[in-house]
Amino acid sequence: MSRIGFKPIDIPEKVEVSVDNTNTVKVKGPNGELSQKIPATFKIEQEDKVLHVVRPDDEKKTRSLHGLYRTLIANMLEGVTTGYKKQMHIEGSGYRAQKQGNKLVMNLGFSHPVEMSDPDGITTEVPDDRTIIVKGADKQQVGNYAANIRKWRLPEPYKGKGIIYDGEQVRRKEGKTGK
Repeated sequence: MSRIGFKPIDIPEKVEVSVDNTNTVKVKGPNGELSQKIPATFKIEQEDKVLHVVRPDDEKKTRSLHGLYRTLIANMLEGVTTGYKKQMHIEGSGYRAQKQGNKLVMNLGFSHPVEMSDPDGITTEVPDDRTIIVKGADKQQVGNYAANIRKWRLPEPYKGKGIIYDGEQVRRKEGKTGK
């Protein structure tokens, strides 16, 4: 049985948390503002600088959602204070990326460059032509946008070419053997 839902959530300095009557948790901090709708059966209790998520009963569905909503709220608090980032590397000859205003432009071996506009609340940085950094306050949006970038060239197992997350190990396969 998971006990994550029972852990209290500490509210950092410079962060405002409010829960309205529709059970929507709104978090405002230095990196932006996020909100999350919580089912009306759960109660969010705030004491000084600590939040508690209280579940109504011990049914299986309720117990599984208890830890989920506690983690979503904790992720929002971390996002508005420190933010989230995903770093990716581009491997392959001729593959490169550059930033043009609000757009990420990548040459990935296609006959045309791939252009992607940064969504609201997400910024991309290209420190060098083979590194892409995706930053934002919402953990889910950062991961989703990084996955959309990576989808253009998944790492292939024979030469290791493609867009690779920082720290990811690409499993390599042996090529054909000649007789």
